[in-house]
Amino acid sequence: MRKLIVANIISLDGYYEGPGNDVMALPFADAFSEYNAERLRAADTVLLGRRSYEGFKSYWPSIADDTSRAPVEREISRLMNAVDKVVISDTLAPARTAPWHNTEIVGRADAHARVADLKDAPGKEILVFGSRTLWNDLLAAGLVDELHLMIGPAFLTAGTPVSGGRSPVPLRLLEARTLPGGELVLTRYAPA
Repeated sequence: MRKLIVANIISLDGYYEGPGNDVMALPFADAFSEYNAERLRAADTVLLGRRSYEGFKSYWPSIADDTSRAPVEREISRLMNAVDKVVISDTLAPARTAPWHNTEIVGRADAHARVADLKDAPGKEILVFGSRTLWNDLLAAGLVDELHLMIGPAFLTAGTPVSGGRSPVPLRLLEARTLPGGELVLTRYAPA
């Protein structure tokens, strides 16, 4: 059975993004990209909500060939371009997936069944980046195996909280460590 792993960065006060949906308000550090590349190397499927998919699609495809970018960013671009993507959306049309034609669109009503099927299929990890609404729903449905939350040294004091679940989900700490560079703390949790 494949694991579904959520990897996100959050502020110290628990925000997933700053005011006005500003993800750049988060306390990114070099270790963030290094850890995301590590996660992508272990995955063959990325599961996303529509908004995260469209944001990633507008950013990552061209980075692979941009020699002015850091090698880790170029690697993430190559990995993101190659990996299969599954987008949970009722509004995304196949014509809007270019240049990522290795994208499957699944309606919200079919999301839990499709994710369960993906987990039962052979392969590497299934990775969720961003996509807060999606992964909170999957966590409440018992479909998330691990949460990898990188906590950064900033208080945003406003924005979108990381938890958007409808009910409490008890978690069990698997690991807590400082990532290289000392700016981000990685916490890994599994549902209890």
